[in-house]
Amino acid sequence: MSVISLRNGDVDPAVAEVRQRLARLGILEEEASAIPSVFGDDLTQAVRIFQQSRGLTVDGIVGPQTFRRLEEARWILGDRVLSYLPGKMIHGEDVVSLQQKLQSLGFHLDRLDGVFGSQTDLAVREFQKSVGLSVDGICGPDVFAAFVRLARTVTGGSQEHLRELARLDAGHTVENATIVLDPSDDVTLLSGSDQTIANVCWEIANRLEGRLSAMGSLVILTRGQDGNLPDERERASLANDNNADLVVTMTMDKNQSPQANGVATYYFGHQHSHSAMGLRLADTAQQEIVNRTFLRNCQAHPKTWDLLRLTKMPAIRVELGYVTNPADSQIMANSDQHDAIANALALSISRVLAAKIG
Repeated sequence: MSVISLRNGDVDPAVAEVRQRLARLGILEEEASAIPSVFGDDLTQAVRIFQQSRGLTVDGIVGPQTFRRLEEARWILGDRVLSYLPGKMIHGEDVVSLQQKLQSLGFHLDRLDGVFGSQTDLAVREFQKSVGLSVDGICGPDVFAAFVRLARTVTGGSQEHLRELARLDAGHTVENATIVLDPSDDVTLLSGSDQTIANVCWEIANRLEGRLSAMGSLVILTRGQDGNLPDERERASLANDNNADLVVTMTMDKNQSPQANGVATYYFGHQHSHSAMGLRLADTAQQEIVNRTFLRNCQAHPKTWDLLRLTKMPAIRVELGYVTNPADSQIMANSDQHDAIANALALSISRVLAAKIG
């Protein structure tokens, strides 16, 4: 599918493909529309259900991330051969199933992200070795058959959150951390203000960089003051290539209703897995920001957006109120609040990365 975005009311041949994929997932009846190329209310509702189930933004619009997740959702474990392909890694829900099986058998995986990367490759090779298969990292019929044989005799539990906590507890402190700060480049004006989301987020990121640098952290910004952001996958690669310890994205939300308001924080998570350190940082940051501002507490939530899912380290996204809400915009236009939020985030990061004693 080459279409960038599809929404209610659109007429396009690609709509029929979206319908077919949702029908295969059991979310939409195949004969739900007499004209399959029309994006109607039924498809909007089905897309929303799919987005909700996959931890995506629930807007009923089939944009780039929803397109990719629909593509990933078409695969069931056993449909295709899986292997590690550096530079062109395989993504899909069959990979999530593979990771779940490996983890339940006790093989080391930090998270269940649906990406066949180097760690999944290593776990497959260890599994092959343990059951007497050729150790080539290729997950094909022999591996699938071995899983079936073991299914009735071995069970286990998710341990990726414990490993993640242990990794960061072992010597990673704010004094030696590498932290990626990711301020939004959205040029939408705040309600009743001449400031943009990009201006506000840059000011907060600039203040936060100063505080973290003073504590000894190496800080990497994903854009310059007037620069544009690469897409989420490129920013995830930036963080991974620099072996960062944490990623913090700052932005503001929007809503058709001017009544929508409040700060919310997001971390990687879905029904099978979550980032424990991401959850810890999200909860801490959420509470500290609420304590220091007049923004309403909209809590921390799991999501599977690319920047949260594809980073090897814990990542959070902080949505600092609604640009469409006059009260939130007034708060976020205030430079004193920029300082307060920078202090809240710096304290949260230092607490999460605090050295453990005893």
